[in-house]
Amino acid sequence: MPDLLPLSFDSFFMAGFECSSHHRKDGLRLDLVRATSHDIHAEDDYRRCSKLGLRTIRDGLRWHLIETAPGVYDWSNWKSMLDAASAAGVQVIWDIFHYGSPDHLDQGSEQMIQSYASFAAEAIRLHRAVTGKAAVVCPINEISFFAWAVEVGYFPPAGPRKRGWFKRHLVKAAVQGIRAMREADPECRFVWAEPLIHIAPRDRTRQEVRRAERARQGQFEAYDMLMGRIEPGLGGAEDLIDVIGLNFYPHNQWYLHGPTIPMGHHEYRALSEMLVEVARRYAKPLYIAETGAEGSAGPAWLHYVCDEVRTAISQGAPVEGICLYPITAYPGWDNSRHAEVGLFSVIHADGLRRVRQPMADELGRQQKLFADIFDSRDLAVPDDRSGG
Repeated sequence: MPDLLPLSFDSFFMAGFECSSHHRKDGLRLDLVRATSHDIHAEDDYRRCSKLGLRTIRDGLRWHLIETAPGVYDWSNWKSMLDAASAAGVQVIWDIFHYGSPDHLDQGSEQMIQSYASFAAEAIRLHRAVTGKAAVVCPINEISFFAWAVEVGYFPPAGPRKRGWFKRHLVKAAVQGIRAMREADPECRFVWAEPLIHIAPRDRTRQEVRRAERARQGQFEAYDMLMGRIEPGLGGAEDLIDVIGLNFYPHNQWYLHGPTIPMGHHEYRALSEMLVEVARRYAKPLYIAETGAEGSAGPAWLHYVCDEVRTAISQGAPVEGICLYPITAYPGWDNSRHAEVGLFSVIHADGLRRVRQPMADELGRQQKLFADIFDSRDLAVPDDRSGG
């Protein structure tokens, strides 16, 4: 593997397009790229993001549409998005596997691992051929959540009903996929996305505190496995991760076997503390891979997250970006209800999305605050090129 420079993003603030394509537990296939009309408006969507300073994008491949039969690929829908990104001049972090796989695959099978690795490698080759650049990818989106959803029945079952089995299965797939992708293009880079959570005990008995902490520590298992820090037989290694991604939403803190802890509650843990903990644990660049709140809560939530990120940066956490996710309104997974999130509306009759101005205003304020921080930080670093 060649020595690679640290991965840099084209913008600190980023936009993420909801691209889930899994089956619900009732068997219905979701396709949020299609449901939000992003598939036919990709170039315009990317340009809208870039105009607001969001020049790095999270988006995804729809494996179920690309691999039409075992080993048979139709790349047309993704190639059009690659072309759109190039035309708009944006950098895209591509989710290779965002929950949804082809119908001919059993997600709990060994064949899925081999098929995923082959699919991922072909995607990397195509990216290089179309763009002339190495791909930046998230190999598998949210291994922790994916595994939980399968285990509790929120997603359809896969593999044996054995606690922790599916998480290890996904890690194996990720490891083999990265090996195949690196063979296809040694310069490709790997940016991840895993939930960042806090779990509090319901009371202060010693047993309850231990249980809550054990459950909280479970959020680190996927990264620890990927890096080979635990269960090295899965094939993990430190160099499988270039950037740690952390997904953080208003519902990401709760009591053990209990309700959500609201922001402002005495048990609510500051995001800055959580970021510093992750930074010290892994000593790698990190970013907020997903964050956002619905409706009128959106601007206040962005304000909170940005304040906490600045605090974490001041304490040495190498936070490289914040991704607003999803960036457009979308139909909810469970019942297709309208979820008003992000910066942009659904597509209106005139073919355009509307900007949610309160969100845009708050984004603008935060962009200026971070620009001031980064400008002052740059000024504090001696310029070696001056010869002084």
